[in-house]
Amino acid sequence: MRSESTPFVGGPIDGQVLPVLVGHTGHPPKWYEIPVPGDDGSTVTVYAYRRVPRGYTKRLGLQRGWAYEYAPDGKERRQLRWPWSKPQGPADTP
Repeated sequence: MRSESTPFVGGPIDGQVLPVLVGHTGHPPKWYEIPVPGDDGSTVTVYAYRRVPRGYTKRLGLQRGWAYEYAPDGKERRQLRWPWSKPQGPADTP
């Protein structure tokens, strides 16, 4: 499997560059979760990082790669939205 050195921004591992496995498309995963054991060894804290573009080139506007940005609220929940689903109103929001 191929890996890519990816920088992490914010959170407990701010400024570190870690090798992240890339998928068959050549992109790292959209979310990266890092489990960290607690001091007593029983509790585990999971830190979530969201993939964001690292930057763009000046001349052609091409993307330079990916970085991971700390998400203190954790991983966002996604709901499947099918074309035949009825629109979600204010009463339907969770």
